[in-house]
Amino acid sequence: MKKFPAKMTCAILALSTLFIYASFTTNTPDKIYSNSDSVSTWRQYGGGPDQSKYFSASHITKENVSQLKVAWVYPTADSFPNFFSPIVVDTIMYVMAKNSSLVAVNAQTGKEIWIHANLQGLTRRGMNYWESKDRKDRRLLFTLNNTLQAIDALTGKSVMTFGKDGYVDMREGLGRVPSTIRRMQSMMPGVVFEDLIIMGSAPGEGYFSAPGDVRAYNVVTGKLAWTFHTIPRPGEFGYDTWPKDAYKYVGGTNVWSEISIDAARGIAYLPIGSPTYDFYGADRTGTNLFGNCLVALNARTGKRIWHFQTVHHDLWDYDLSSAPQLITVKKEGKNVDAVAVATKHGFMFVFDRLNGKPIFPIEEKPFPASQMPGEKSWPTQPIPTVVPDFTRHAVTKEMLNPYLPEDEKQKWYKRIAAAKSGLFMPLSDKYETIALPGALGGVNFGNTASNPGKGMVYILTQEYPSVYKLEKVKSARELMSKDEVERAKSILSTSCRSCHGDNLTGRGIAPSIVTSGQRMSFEEFKTVLSVGRGQMPGFAHIDEQRMIAVHRYLGGSPLPRAGFGPRRSQASRTPEGPVVASGGAPVKPDVDPVPAMNDYPKPVPHPASRYTTDYGTAWPNLLGPTWAWVMAYDLNSGTVKWKQPLGEDSAAMARGDKTSGAVNGSQRKGMIVTSTGVLFCNGKGGKLYAYDADNGKLLWETTLSNESNAQPIMYELNGKQFLVVNSTAGFSRDSYDHSKKAGALPRGYVVYSLP
Repeated sequence: MKKFPAKMTCAILALSTLFIYASFTTNTPDKIYSNSDSVSTWRQYGGGPDQSKYFSASHITKENVSQLKVAWVYPTADSFPNFFSPIVVDTIMYVMAKNSSLVAVNAQTGKEIWIHANLQGLTRRGMNYWESKDRKDRRLLFTLNNTLQAIDALTGKSVMTFGKDGYVDMREGLGRVPSTIRRMQSMMPGVVFEDLIIMGSAPGEGYFSAPGDVRAYNVVTGKLAWTFHTIPRPGEFGYDTWPKDAYKYVGGTNVWSEISIDAARGIAYLPIGSPTYDFYGADRTGTNLFGNCLVALNARTGKRIWHFQTVHHDLWDYDLSSAPQLITVKKEGKNVDAVAVATKHGFMFVFDRLNGKPIFPIEEKPFPASQMPGEKSWPTQPIPTVVPDFTRHAVTKEMLNPYLPEDEKQKWYKRIAAAKSGLFMPLSDKYETIALPGALGGVNFGNTASNPGKGMVYILTQEYPSVYKLEKVKSARELMSKDEVERAKSILSTSCRSCHGDNLTGRGIAPSIVTSGQRMSFEEFKTVLSVGRGQMPGFAHIDEQRMIAVHRYLGGSPLPRAGFGPRRSQASRTPEGPVVASGGAPVKPDVDPVPAMNDYPKPVPHPASRYTTDYGTAWPNLLGPTWAWVMAYDLNSGTVKWKQPLGEDSAAMARGDKTSGAVNGSQRKGMIVTSTGVLFCNGKGGKLYAYDADNGKLLWETTLSNESNAQPIMYELNGKQFLVVNSTAGFSRDSYDHSKKAGALPRGYVVYSLP
């Protein structure tokens, strides 16, 4: 990056926004990031397309890191948190603030340049940057609810030539009616490679959620470039690992986290999540490729190169949710380019990056069979045999948290004795299963980083059990009270059976209405019942409560479908500052929307009953400490090099225990690894740490005024190196509330540098 002389720097900072824009167009372009290049800006969520969170600069070292001070703060001016990780391009930092607005600020001073207001439903954790080779076209790309949109990076205005009328509807092209898909947006921003943006999704984890196909779009036109079907269609590799019609009703199997790119080779590495439904798979017999797989794709075409499945026929929600780390390791005296992926269930898998062959042995080991009706759990699972795991895998009464009240301990002694626990223990409706790790355990999104050239991978992990018990899914009719059922029957008897038949299955030209509640939203159902349709008369005398009862009796859901929208406190408003636009590209409403899918398509065979459970995370402190760790793996040798407790628990600290870490201590946290051997990470309790990346020695720590639930970033500008932490979240009840202390900083982006 071009360095300005000090006098010129002062002059630039004094210029108006117009001249700031002009200076950007004449700067020497930054280096294009590759796995070995130094980066002086932070253009993508993980620093670069490989998601290593690795930063090369010489200013902050092990010797001076303890001198870091707050350089400036950009307040978000919000009373609620966000999880956004900024990006930095040239001298501009892009942040989310001021009621879900996208704000461009000067990266040296924090002065606002422009604000695109009221982007309600903006990607939670970050966005992407792309520029043309001549730098005349510079874009920010992001999802806004279920759409993919672009904003001019210099003006802050929507690019209305992108997609159709300024947006791409990401619900399209998934083999389902788009209006039935209520949720598609991933919390992660995707990744830019050449002229493509590669996107994952988060379509939900319930029965009949949409499939999680991975797609690439042209960054200029928004045109779909390729699709990788994570649930294979007929004729595609892996189709025979499912029932033949599974792609029509199974969902999930999605990349909701970080996609890593080997830019030099043009290979994308996808950490794919679990199929739905996560905890009961009688309707998806087989291994279920590409669920729970690390998949290597040609990033330009979407063609599969290789894959490895870390969990067969997942029944425990053991998504692959952390960024695959692209490293070079020494193996038998030779350098091998490898990819390592850490999992929620506590294992580190390491493969040759080109062909998918394991660097260290992995064995298929047997595990207990499920006893649930129709369920066929897979008899074996892959287990690394050399690289150590990083969590325990069964709960015993001896592991119970010693700090629990005595009456709670006695309750848990009984529950643990009656439950089953162990790695890959199948769930049951007859007894509780205590999984360790549970749905929130192990390594999760944002929890991996690396020093690629040294073969070192760093993880944040937590021991967090889940307590599961399956129960049958009840239909809307089964959830109705006796009075509601009688109300519905009365209306159907007096107003419907004469035309639709005694069993409501149809008569003459009157169709069956047995499942009409499933096919119609309540608003549409109410309209038809009130005013009629075709030869059907209206029944204006029926009040809304009885209409609700009839709708539910005929299969309608009593609850609104999950979707997106602003928080109640986030009504559109114009923030103070240089607002240049508002709301993004206007999105057209669906025409004649169809209710979400809530049953198997006919005539697909399916189980007689469906089963469900919650995530079982109501007791995060069930186990005793240590609850969370930061760890270093040397994958040249397949060993753990060091580990340190992560986060601060107020009760443990009050007892003088500084080695407990924190309950749920690594959730939503992140890391930065520097070329000078410093590992930065945030931890629960508002903690910000700097460790010696070689031996784990704590070099510096500070306590933020507000919790940090986002990936920190780093950049270099005019000879100074800056560390940025999103400090906008509130503290939980097991953390001290540092926001109430004298001199506390406001919610915002806190920027550190050396004096």
